Amino acid sequence: MGLLSSRVLRCSDSSPVEAEQPEATAGPSFLSGSRKRKQRSWDCSGPAPSSNIHGSENQGVNLQQVFGIVCRKKVKLSSKHAYQSLFLDGQDSDIKIRALGKTWPLHKVFLCQSGYFANMLKGSWKESHNDIIELEIKNEDIDVRSLYFVFGSLYRDEVLPIKPLQVPHVLAAASLLQVEQVVQQCKETMMRSINMKNVCSFYTAAETYQLKSVKTQCFEWLLCHLMIYPNVGLYKEIDIKLMYLLVSSSDLLVMQREIDIYTTLKEWLFLYLNPHWKGSVEQLLANANSWLSKHMEGSKNITFLESEEGLIFQPVFKKLRFQHVICDLASTTVLERDRLIPLEWLSPIYKQQWLTFLHSQQHREIGPRIINEKELEGCSMRCGTKISRDGKYSWKWSHCKFSFPLHIIFTNRYIIFKQNRQPCDGSACLKQIRNVVFRMTLVYFDSNGKLTFSRTTGYKTITFKNNEEQIAMKLDGIILNFPLYVFCNFLFISLANTENM
Repeated sequence: MGLLSSRVLRCSDSSPVEAEQPEATAGPSFLSGSRKRKQRSWDCSGPAPSSNIHGSENQGVNLQQVFGIVCRKKVKLSSKHAYQSLFLDGQDSDIKIRALGKTWPLHKVFLCQSGYFANMLKGSWKESHNDIIELEIKNEDIDVRSLYFVFGSLYRDEVLPIKPLQVPHVLAAASLLQVEQVVQQCKETMMRSINMKNVCSFYTAAETYQLKSVKTQCFEWLLCHLMIYPNVGLYKEIDIKLMYLLVSSSDLLVMQREIDIYTTLKEWLFLYLNPHWKGSVEQLLANANSWLSKHMEGSKNITFLESEEGLIFQPVFKKLRFQHVICDLASTTVLERDRLIPLEWLSPIYKQQWLTFLHSQQHREIGPRIINEKELEGCSMRCGTKISRDGKYSWKWSHCKFSFPLHIIFTNRYIIFKQNRQPCDGSACLKQIRNVVFRMTLVYFDSNGKLTFSRTTGYKTITFKNNEEQIAMKLDGIILNFPLYVFCNFLFISLANTENM
């Protein structure tokens, strides 16, 4: 029996940095030269006790010479034989790895594909001469099944598919042991299998192990689905930091108007503080309102976000664009009734909106003259609607006088903006020339909720003269599927004018 040593693995010991590497499509084949890895079904749960999953290849192999080689390439053995006889049966093992209460009889020549063990066995570490290495793993994401998968992958030249729910665990193990081909496999699996149940766990794993493209794709998925497909389970999985980033983004696809983002946040807050609540998404708002009302009965002098319990949520709610909420009486009434938002947040906005309205009237404000990306990204009005079937539709989102009644008309060939000129007591909506900066996006999701069509105008400026119509998007030659979602970002007033008042 060799010496017993102990190594402690932590999440920060090693993690592959994707930004410095090209986007590969498959890991290298270490076992059989240039042969490509073939995919086979595997449930990541370990072998059956008595079954030989690799057929009858069980002849012995003399590994006396190859065990003396410390390198990062596999010897050219049969993949089936190496996996069955050497990994599963532990034949001719020259080293044992103990971790999480289990012992694996393994082989140094295969372990050296792991960057962690390669450095250990060919370096000056004291473990390089030990027969038994004990790993005390502190990362709770790593379990026996994930270690089993990673160790087993060192003996195979075939990609063994991972169940999506197991991917974060396998990725944690592969990252710590520096098995790059498994990290790449986890990345590819996540990229093609993001859904409602795993998007948050994939996002967290990608952020932890620096898989930037996976993190970006998960975030974009959430921007598209958060409000279009409200889901109790999804809301429970979103942490404060992630929700802050989502609500901050002008790319968030907002159903209806800004007040609906507030409603979504109120539901999310309720679930965050009541994680064991069970009910449907249709029951969620009523229960959130009832809970908030009871919670605030004994707090007459402060709002919820000013309470000790509510302080941690302040950064998220501050990213709401309240100037697009208080321009509507019904929405303002909801804010006042809920007593969720501190009055000191709203008072300056009431004042600013009133001054903006007066400035628009008295100085013949015609709207933004140039496209200011900073203004649009941080202050544009976010809104959206669903078109259930083909036909002609007309609607409007604006509710304040200085943003004038802008009607949107949808047909199967065009989307048209029309300034609906109506008497409005000499307000800014009667100006003969008016600029609006906008971005319009059309999206379609298939029956599984997968985004299959997206088209955007990018940011543009439209100038209205004498109540004329303007084409915002041409749809000629595009085959549209329904239901179709239409989303817009609008900027009616330049912030440069309001900041100088």
